[in-house]
Amino acid sequence: MFYLFASIIVVFSILTVTSRRILRSAVFLLFVLIATSAFYFMLRYTFLAAAQLALYAGGIVVLIIFSILLTSHISERFKQIELKKALGSALVAIAGATLSIVTLLQYDFHQKAVATMEEVPMRDIGLSLMNYGKEGFVLPFEVISILLLAAMFGAIVIAKKKKD
Repeated sequence: MFYLFASIIVVFSILTVTSRRILRSAVFLLFVLIATSAFYFMLRYTFLAAAQLALYAGGIVVLIIFSILLTSHISERFKQIELKKALGSALVAIAGATLSIVTLLQYDFHQKAVATMEEVPMRDIGLSLMNYGKEGFVLPFEVISILLLAAMFGAIVIAKKKKD
């Protein structure tokens, strides 16, 4: 199952960024996010898997699709990318992939630590999400929500057609 979900993520991630139709890219992104939540289910991180499905696959992708439908035509296609920009993007992608692979290969994964992990109670997760102290996540959560809101407004402004 790991290899199936990993191949789904790789294939649909590539299709997401290479598709010239924006609505298809959003649907491909949906498949990537669902396969990511399947990884969380395999690791028995049920809360994280449910949050991935509800927030990202359910909420963010629907918001992206609504933004696309409100601001552009479904049949609209992106222009072909210039060779210079395509090569630059490919170099940046290869550099990022190389850095990720080198970092993963240098990390010492302990099989015992993974095998003896216990389920974290939902109460502890909720308290740490709502805590603003040293180990709380309220501030990062709010910063990310403001960033997503700004990205949505920016996407709508950029995609909105100018009236002639």
